[in-house]
Amino acid sequence: MKLAIVRQKYTPFGGAERFVARALDALRAKGVDVSIIARQWQGDVPGIRVDPFYLGRTWRDAGFARGVRRLIAERRFGLVQSHERIPGCDIYRAGDGVHATWLELRGKPLDRFAPWHRYTLAAEAAMFGHPDLRAVICNSRMVRDDIARRFGLAEEKLQVIYNGVDLDAFHPRLRDELGRGLRAKTGVGTGTPVILFVGSGYARKGLPTLLRAVAGMQRRDARLWVVGRDRQEMLMRKLAQTLGIDDRVMFLGAQTDVRPFYGAADVFALPTRYDPFPNAALEALACGLPLVTTTTCGAAELVTEANGAVVAAGDVTALAASLDHLCGAAPRMRDAARASVAHLELTTMAAQLMALYSRLV
Repeated sequence: MKLAIVRQKYTPFGGAERFVARALDALRAKGVDVSIIARQWQGDVPGIRVDPFYLGRTWRDAGFARGVRRLIAERRFGLVQSHERIPGCDIYRAGDGVHATWLELRGKPLDRFAPWHRYTLAAEAAMFGHPDLRAVICNSRMVRDDIARRFGLAEEKLQVIYNGVDLDAFHPRLRDELGRGLRAKTGVGTGTPVILFVGSGYARKGLPTLLRAVAGMQRRDARLWVVGRDRQEMLMRKLAQTLGIDDRVMFLGAQTDVRPFYGAADVFALPTRYDPFPNAALEALACGLPLVTTTTCGAAELVTEANGAVVAAGDVTALAASLDHLCGAAPRMRDAARASVAHLELTTMAAQLMALYSRLV
């Protein structure tokens, strides 16, 4: 089976890229010949470079899409699975969710200076309406239902396949193996609750709301660790200072290995405004961290009272109360957090993908 996976820029840090990386080894072990179609990529996977000149992200995306469509027309592959909004591919993985929904939830009207958003909306509609689209991989029921409602796709085209997680690499034992050492290095005692946030795109993932919630907590001993790089970091630092919590917040930047931070934390907080299903939430649950997230996050489908809390995006008061509760209850929730993702091992994801590919072939 010859499978092409399309991702414009393949780097180690993005959620879509980590999905691809986790799937590749398992798929190749089952005899699938996988190639990456990208402008640039890292790793030892065979790749085809599609890198036309561009100025600006609208031209960038449109030029890449044209190049991919030319490759599709040559029929080099049995199946083409795109992680970009490109009409004419066999499979689309909706890892970024629905752009129209994100624009609605962010609450900012489009204006004439938003050509990229208009291009993306048009490409999204054309892709979901294209006759060659045979399947859509949705990483949550939330995304599946949204696509069905907006674009009227038949139920059999919409396949929910949750991201897989490496249950051995992300494990509660990280608390002893790596977490204690990191706490000692940062000067945070074992009795101090640590709330962990992981992600770039601070505004979209709700960091301003989280900072305000930490300021509103009854517990004043809790610490917030922010892992991830974003151009709004200085603005967030100023917000923490304005709220009077800058001495309780650490901005730790991008990390190639987040496992020590999962091991050192007690609670994982992702009060995102919109997120189809973040890998970081899976990893945190696998490490035994209770999760607090929002109703507009696909990861909420795994959260119960036993392993976390779900609040409305932007609700500072509810988030603060949930953080207070989880900081105290975290030790009792670790087993339930781990158990909630025990069925999402990588081999399960690979088997579901193989079943889909085999059916389409």
